[in-house]
Amino acid sequence: MSAIDSLPPLREVIATHELSARKSLGQNFLLDLNLTAKIARQAGDLTGFDVLEIGPGPGGLTRGLLSEGARHVLAIEKDPRCLPALAEIGKAYPDRLTVIQGDALEIDPLAHLTAPIRVAANLPYNVGTELLVRWLTPPLWPPFWQSLTLMFQREVAERIVATPGSKTYGRLAILAQWRTDARIVLTLPPEAFTPPPKVSSAVVHLSALSAPRFPADPAILNRVVAAGFNQRRKMLRASLKGIAPDIEDRLRAAGIKPTDRAEQIPLEGFCALAREVARS
Repeated sequence: MSAIDSLPPLREVIATHELSARKSLGQNFLLDLNLTAKIARQAGDLTGFDVLEIGPGPGGLTRGLLSEGARHVLAIEKDPRCLPALAEIGKAYPDRLTVIQGDALEIDPLAHLTAPIRVAANLPYNVGTELLVRWLTPPLWPPFWQSLTLMFQREVAERIVATPGSKTYGRLAILAQWRTDARIVLTLPPEAFTPPPKVSSAVVHLSALSAPRFPADPAILNRVVAAGFNQRRKMLRASLKGIAPDIEDRLRAAGIKPTDRAEQIPLEGFCALAREVARS
């Protein structure tokens, strides 16, 4: 018996359903139910919230979310082998779990969710960053979710919370920190998973701000940031020359030296530059 509910331990579930993790699906399973419940708690108070989970696998985090009081969990799972194990969880938590089999990149979850909504997931490594960028760049803000609690490779997590001047500071940090409060809340060694990945992992909690931290047009900000970091070793007057013919004047007007490089510029500076480019 597990420590968090009456269902079997995850090792037994995996053996019963022959759920060997598949590298092609980016799968690494967490088997410690006390750990999955701890991750669920990092999402905050789940009472009264619907929770979107991507890639539940055998359901370790799913059970953690439900045992921690989530009103309802929508789990999107690509691997059909996992569906019987998830169905058993649904029986143990009647009317509180919906499972959709399919690709999270192609499914609109909103038809199955009721606000308020949190997102919590041990994201498959092969789609994690793409999903995060989608959640951070919706057409309208605030987004459908109040918070994201997501597990990534530690390197990706550090890129999300990176500060100017660091080697990990880049577009992902700008996207995350412009519209959310982002922090690493938990780190996990490879041996916490089956099979163990080659790298450590970390859980990042992102709370949506009611409005972006600084005013800027999202499309222009994204263009400026992408151009700056695509050639991060170049001075901004060179890497951004395709943005505007008078880019040096725009940089100075934003309070940025044309000889600076992208990794030196704080979020506020990029937003100021995006506003200057919009004026031009």
